[in-house]
Amino acid sequence: MDYFPLFLKLKDQPCLVVGAGEIASRKIELLAKAGARITVVALDIGTSVAEMGRDNRLVIQEKAFAADDVNGMRVVISATDRRTINEAVAQAATSQNIPVNVVDNPDLCSFIFPAIVDRSPLIVAVSSGGVSPVLARLLRSKVESAIPAAFGLLAQFAEDFRALVKDRLKEPNRRRVFWEDALQGHIAELVFSGHREQAATELQAKLDAAEQTQHRGEVYLIGAGPGDPDLLTFRALRLMQQADVIVYDRLVSQEILEMARRDAEKIYVGKQRSNHSLPQESINELLANLALSGKRVARLKGGDPFIFGRGGEEIETLMQQGIQFQVVPGITAAAGCASYAGIPLTHRDHAQSCTFVTGHLKDGNINLNWSQLAAPNQTIVIYMGLVGLETICQSLIEHGCPAEQPIALIQQGTTRHQRVITGTLGDMPKRVENADIKPPTLIIVGTVVRLRKQLEWFQPNPN
Repeated sequence: MDYFPLFLKLKDQPCLVVGAGEIASRKIELLAKAGARITVVALDIGTSVAEMGRDNRLVIQEKAFAADDVNGMRVVISATDRRTINEAVAQAATSQNIPVNVVDNPDLCSFIFPAIVDRSPLIVAVSSGGVSPVLARLLRSKVESAIPAAFGLLAQFAEDFRALVKDRLKEPNRRRVFWEDALQGHIAELVFSGHREQAATELQAKLDAAEQTQHRGEVYLIGAGPGDPDLLTFRALRLMQQADVIVYDRLVSQEILEMARRDAEKIYVGKQRSNHSLPQESINELLANLALSGKRVARLKGGDPFIFGRGGEEIETLMQQGIQFQVVPGITAAAGCASYAGIPLTHRDHAQSCTFVTGHLKDGNINLNWSQLAAPNQTIVIYMGLVGLETICQSLIEHGCPAEQPIALIQQGTTRHQRVITGTLGDMPKRVENADIKPPTLIIVGTVVRLRKQLEWFQPNPN
């Protein structure tokens, strides 16, 4: 993060703008909206700036810039087309630790202007860190279309009742839940439609009920997908944003964790081979105890929670203790990784069925129905098979699969670190032996692997 986002209170604060052209006028308008006391220094005064001066909205000084013009200023902006002037303004402001912005000269700036969505008192700011202002404006236009103009009224409505709710609901978690329900439901719609008095009445009734009701926690069992954050469902993202606690495993990427609520507590319960931070029984109890304490818990699992995710075991514990829960399906690794690798799991010329199995070693063995898996015209997807790869290939050959049967190993599929190694059952163990493979991995066996040459589309960028 090259720039730390902040919102400055500039009401009645002295601000300096050097330059008086059209670009300067746009910066002046923004400062004026914030209630700043604006001084403009320039030799040539443009039409727009001159009109603002006639309305007594700013003080205009028709002169060359001098270093002492920045004295006492809260913010300084240079909007000239002269590099030497811009450098002088930046140096004078920086020497006094005054925030300075030089338009179109990010190397001289200590702060930059974001693209702004104004729903006062609600303000949304979007910035590209000066790298691509056009991209920031494009994103702003998307945000503009997604946020109704009446959101400012809703923010003001919430402010009017904030002190009352804080007084009546002492626990921060209970207040957060109350406001999340109130600001997303029928009460919000009443405010949007102009029925503020009815909205106030219903909010008061909701507050009375909340004060008398003991808040109970809930668990959201969420499939986080195979790694690419763009593959999260809308529902998963919404629940992650409202959860008080995030319980996650090692297959959940950092990019996905960044999409959770910023102040949520995060608890890692990941498992690796021969290294379980918490046994499954302890995870089950952890989820139950957090919910019983009134927390909303997002249990994030890589892929889908009901496909080799042990989600069923966790739900059994919750049901036994009468705890509410929701299950949010995710894109399982088989579907996601195969798609990003350009390998269809079924194809009328290659495979009429697809089987998911786990290749996890137990006591050095993999107990699977090898005869069934070796049958032709199907695709086999093997989770957690990296360590047992040699055993898997050898067992399939021993039970009737040709040694030339195509096989693919996908490392960290759907992410920028994705890597795909293809070969045959006969040579794959040797190919992987010196390839420095990093889990998680997925193995696909079947003639559909041959289609990768034509269907490969995803080009990961490790940088």
